[in-house]
Amino acid sequence: MQFYKGGNMFPDDSLTLHTDLYQINMMQVYFNQNMHNRRAVFEIYFRKNPFNNGYAVFAGLERIISYLNHLTFSQSDLEYLATLGYQGEFLDYLRNFKMSLTVRSVQEGDLVFANEPLVQVEGPLAQCQLVETALLNIVNFQILIATKAARIRSVIEDEPLMEFGTRRAQEMDAAIWGTRAAVIGGANGTSNVRAGKLFDIPVLGTHAHSLVQVYGNDYDAFMAYAKTHHDCVFLVDTYDTLRLGVPAAIRVARELGDKINFLGVRIDSGDLAYISKKVRQQLDEAGFPDAKIYASNDLDENTILNLKMQKAKIDVWGVGTKLITAYDQPALGAVYKIVAIEDEKGQLRNTIKLSNNAEKVSTPGKKQVWRITSRAKGKSEGDYITYDGTDVQALQELEMFHPTYTYINKIVKDFDAVPLLKDIFNEGKLVYKQPNLTEIQAYARKEFEKLWDEYKRVLNPQDYPVDLARDIWQDKMDLIDQMRKKANQTGVAK
Repeated sequence: MQFYKGGNMFPDDSLTLHTDLYQINMMQVYFNQNMHNRRAVFEIYFRKNPFNNGYAVFAGLERIISYLNHLTFSQSDLEYLATLGYQGEFLDYLRNFKMSLTVRSVQEGDLVFANEPLVQVEGPLAQCQLVETALLNIVNFQILIATKAARIRSVIEDEPLMEFGTRRAQEMDAAIWGTRAAVIGGANGTSNVRAGKLFDIPVLGTHAHSLVQVYGNDYDAFMAYAKTHHDCVFLVDTYDTLRLGVPAAIRVARELGDKINFLGVRIDSGDLAYISKKVRQQLDEAGFPDAKIYASNDLDENTILNLKMQKAKIDVWGVGTKLITAYDQPALGAVYKIVAIEDEKGQLRNTIKLSNNAEKVSTPGKKQVWRITSRAKGKSEGDYITYDGTDVQALQELEMFHPTYTYINKIVKDFDAVPLLKDIFNEGKLVYKQPNLTEIQAYARKEFEKLWDEYKRVLNPQDYPVDLARDIWQDKMDLIDQMRKKANQTGVAK
């Protein structure tokens, strides 16, 4: 890929500078203070489930792997940084930069929830700092799209869902990676040919209204299309769906018979509930009961739910704008917080961020997230956060309690505990074998089935338990108390 600035080409442009300036400023501070190689642990999490949903679907790991695998400063990167005033030994450090991070992450397709670590980055402090912006950029976008697709999938159940949103996406990369995320969440295919090529996603295309407008009538346009393409879905609402479009599609299907595979018709406007019923009637009476009705037109999970309540006769759902843009929530709000830092003695020290907003107080320490599943019920009991190194599988029972409202609690016995954070990179070396997209989608569906229906509801779902182990909770309370006392002792009185 080539980029231009002022007419000059940067053939070696990289994603390494896809970061905020303050990250490099902080790297320079750490370098000058000889702290840049101190071991640190950062974690990514979000504070509230998107779309007021009961869950989110994790996506973005493939993009993260690709980004970290190519994390190096190119010559043009270094030349540009020099123009910003970076020089000397620090610039030499960047020139010789070699990614050596240890990264753990939940897997793509995993159901994830607010206030639990999704990605954990450990390694030299300066390196941890550099990658923050890009990792958040990836995770914040792809989780939204995957979750939106899962919400739509939960409403249409086993009916086909096609991603049609490329033209409305926020530029090209968003369309490509958004399409992939949508497939993880439950889409069966896409209209985007490049996404189909890159990720082996089934592609589907019919034709646009412009084809009919070029010919001036539905019949000639459909006949021309059918003489060119064997598999035919005709867009029937250019002029008059019921009087012109559908009759023309039926006529072409009859005249060409077995010469084409008449898959059905697409409607893209009007009252989809009413029109789809009438179209279904026309197709059935004409002897095409197997012809499908494809529908698009600013659909989302709420519109589809209402169409189903009205018994709309729609077989395949094409969802565009409101899926690829996560239309009703433009940002996830995931954050990247330091949870531990190496002290002068070489020991990891837990660290915490305090805030007057209770939800913005971070949870200290290097952690692991365990998915707790009842063996008897085969359903999830909640997620349980422990310090890294704790073996929950060896415990006979768990005390699970709400980290804020501690009186909400339960004792769980006879359970399976699965650690969610998997090793991805070990000191810069990729150790994770990424499954293909079909496997990821199947895994996501399997995990979805383990969730109680109360958490799956599109409207007003129950809050899924994300609980802290008692030692983490106690250490958090103690750190809050210590920092408050320190602030009161040294702070300026009002």
